[in-house]
Amino acid sequence: MTEQQADKGSIQVIERMMALLQVLANLPEPASLKALAQASGLHPSTAHRILAAMIGSALVERHDSGTYTLGIRLLELGNIVKSRISIRQVALPYMQQLHESIGEAVNLGVRHEDEIIYVERTSSGRSLLRVVYLVGGRAPLHLTSVGKLFLAADSPADVRAYARRTGLPGKTQHSLTHLDALEKELDWIRRHGFATDNEEAEIGLRCIAAPIRNDEGQLAAGLSVSAPSERHDPEWVVPIKATASRIEQALGYRQPLPA
Repeated sequence: MTEQQADKGSIQVIERMMALLQVLANLPEPASLKALAQASGLHPSTAHRILAAMIGSALVERHDSGTYTLGIRLLELGNIVKSRISIRQVALPYMQQLHESIGEAVNLGVRHEDEIIYVERTSSGRSLLRVVYLVGGRAPLHLTSVGKLFLAADSPADVRAYARRTGLPGKTQHSLTHLDALEKELDWIRRHGFATDNEEAEIGLRCIAAPIRNDEGQLAAGLSVSAPSERHDPEWVVPIKATASRIEQALGYRQPLPA
């Protein structure tokens, strides 16, 4: 089989998978294999094979009666997409305002497992883009200001588990590569409500980040400003926190009333 034929076969499988998912989405009740095969135009054996693969990934659920419904993984993926898209859309105007005020790059990052993914960025245009802060770029949680916000929201046990999983690799001599140093930093972040990156991911680059909570009060993203060390201003924390707060309010978050 040639590579072109293999690619064509893979695309065909994906198209058939999507056809079955669409049929399940259109049906209000669980559907039998026969009904799915008829509605999708697939041979029952083909439909059964593809459904079995999707059950393994929780994209489809098979009930004791032998009927099928959409799986919980689709809900999980949909919620992830919804949260990221809404945060990007809501945050961007505020990010642009902050960028115009400060004149440096403003970043929006979300957590994915043990990494931060940068989903939006306004470029300062005053220096070369840093790879870690490109949209779509990833970085370990403990090496970035946004990532440390998420670790600070974790329990001590979860932080220790993160340290065991990752080994706390460093990028520069300033990276926090020991658990005790990281825990001390996270305690400081919890008390002050923001995080910093002092050349921990890249020499010559410093960063300040503030948390963004969603309407349920959960940490959903981090807003940061990154700049070369010679231009970095600690006073930026005030407008960064204020901007993050406005984004939170736009997302529906309300600060709890004091007891």
